[in-house]
Amino acid sequence: LSHRVSYSALTGIVLFHNLDAAQEMTDSLKAAGVRAKLDARDNYTPGWKYNHWELKGVPLRVEFGVRDFENGTCVIARRDNKVKETVNIADLNNRCAELCETVQQDMFNRAKEVRDANIIKLTSWDGFVAALDEKKLILTPWCETKESEELVKKKTTTESQGGAAKTLCIPFEQPPLEDDAKCFITGEKATCWVLWGRSY
Repeated sequence: LSHRVSYSALTGIVLFHNLDAAQEMTDSLKAAGVRAKLDARDNYTPGWKYNHWELKGVPLRVEFGVRDFENGTCVIARRDNKVKETVNIADLNNRCAELCETVQQDMFNRAKEVRDANIIKLTSWDGFVAALDEKKLILTPWCETKESEELVKKKTTTESQGGAAKTLCIPFEQPPLEDDAKCFITGEKATCWVLWGRSY
């Protein structure tokens, strides 16, 4: 999950019993505005803790072991791409804040890329049901009438095994709509572009 919606932006996992140093790092992160949580439980293995916090959607993990303590470093692990990096403890606050924003942007870019790759633009009924059965979003010119939406629902119910299509949204960013554009289902004057799909 993004650091903006997850339980915590990062979790610190202590790999040995220097709780004072780990607590100092956690307090420093919190003071810098990073939502941090220290997991100092000694009745669980590090692997169990990693899994526990990954299931909660925490995007970053800071590992702090004996060698790290001796070297004045720690390891930051990103959950979204499994990359680990070693940073100086003095740079931890800034690096965690940077990584939180980087993870957010990377996740957004990946999601947008997948969404955009699954939008098909059609101006007629031809290919609509096939695209719907491929679980695509379909962008069409539309006349914005309840009757036309009901017609699409009826036709997709009879022509497809997967169920009825419905309007998902009228995008804020509209592609150019020509003056003589026709609604893809009724042939009437189109007033906007709309996304169609199914709810699963």
